[in-house]
Amino acid sequence: MTEITVIRDVDTIVAYDAANDRHVYVHGGDVAFDVTGLLCVGQHYEGHATTELSGKARMVMPGLINIHCHSHDEPLAKSIFEDIGTAALWGQAMYEFSSVLDGGEDARAACLTVMLGDLMRSGATTILDIAGAHDVWLDIAARSGARAYLAPGFRQAHWVVRDGHRLDYEWNDEAGRDAFARALDFADRARSHPSGRLDGVVSPSQVETCRPDLLVDAAEEARKRGMRITVHAAQTMAEHEELLRRTGLTAVQYLDRLGILGSDVILGHCIFADHHSWTRQRTRNDLATLAGRGTTVAHCPVTFARSGMALETLGAYRRSGVNVAIGTDSYPFNMLEEMRQALICARLGGKSVFDLATGDIFDAATLSGAKALGRTDIGRLSIGAKADLLVIDLNAPTMRPVYDPLRSLLHCAAERAVERVYVDGQLTVDRGKPTQLDYDGAIREIQSLQDWACARAGTYDPRGRSIGELAPKSLPEL
Repeated sequence: MTEITVIRDVDTIVAYDAANDRHVYVHGGDVAFDVTGLLCVGQHYEGHATTELSGKARMVMPGLINIHCHSHDEPLAKSIFEDIGTAALWGQAMYEFSSVLDGGEDARAACLTVMLGDLMRSGATTILDIAGAHDVWLDIAARSGARAYLAPGFRQAHWVVRDGHRLDYEWNDEAGRDAFARALDFADRARSHPSGRLDGVVSPSQVETCRPDLLVDAAEEARKRGMRITVHAAQTMAEHEELLRRTGLTAVQYLDRLGILGSDVILGHCIFADHHSWTRQRTRNDLATLAGRGTTVAHCPVTFARSGMALETLGAYRRSGVNVAIGTDSYPFNMLEEMRQALICARLGGKSVFDLATGDIFDAATLSGAKALGRTDIGRLSIGAKADLLVIDLNAPTMRPVYDPLRSLLHCAAERAVERVYVDGQLTVDRGKPTQLDYDGAIREIQSLQDWACARAGTYDPRGRSIGELAPKSLPEL
């Protein structure tokens, strides 16, 4: 007999109103589900129940959709480069410093486990992870219980900053083509995984590190398979200026000219479009192009805000009709904190509290994420949708007092109030602990991995600097 879970008399349900394509609050009903999906949302459930839980002082809401994150070595970089950047590259640290930490193959499992654990603990039930393909990726993603879209990146050029003031590109077209072939094979294997919760995404890594023909071929292969395409584009001013030098176009204009933009495309970050105040353009056409093509922007504010950069603005993109979904990019892998930062950055950039409301950012992290993936069965609580949901403890100290539970959650409580997480009706997080992963073991392991990577940083730095020279600590050590 199928196991059915019922949460009775829920204080607040964030239900989906299909007639108006929106979320609404419903009070006092039941939520029932099994592995096939949601059986009851907001009414009284009278059928068989294997497990009954009390919904008193609880909010049940749809799982969050993280449309852009990176496992690989990203968790190892925590607390190292937050105060670092390359001044001549608009303060962006990525080009000069991201390659100096390499945890090696032994770090892959721990980094992926920590990222997945942190994301699920903060309410993410669907995760699009962009990383290098490796053997443990499929196994750990499936074991986690998350709904995972795996995007093995490939490119033909690597960034090099040898002198601290100029970004160069080292090209190897053949190696990039070989990586593309391996990525397609991996994406196909992800789609055919027996868990039914994994899929592949075709991911040319960056718009400026792939030749035009590779970008076009990648889009063609993705469309043959009915897969999503994701590429980092308009993510930094260095990239923006490089594309202007090569083509005279912005990233959006360039991808559109190549025929790549479409409703199956997710652009990573897309900050420096032609309306951004930092660019040299005096046109404002890119947002209309994105909206017209139905292309999604993956907005990841925390990583870029650390470097003094921000989208201008999330509210403006939404008002222009652009589908904007939320990702975390790098650490901290915390969806709820990312959503809070998105609100703050939007209001600062728009110089107005009215640029974006709490309901808007919740839509971006649910309905917009589902739209980006071409799905109508996730990111919402409605009968027949997947049973991907969160149980929030309204009695958590960080939630009280509660007038509007979503505001309490996003502005104050974050993951501290997440009691349970379910994906496909299966419990994946219980009272802050992932149920399917050795999260605590990975946390213990990752410290030694970071120490090892830091000791070898000079090997990968073109100038041979030690980690102490690359990233001086916040306070002097006696």
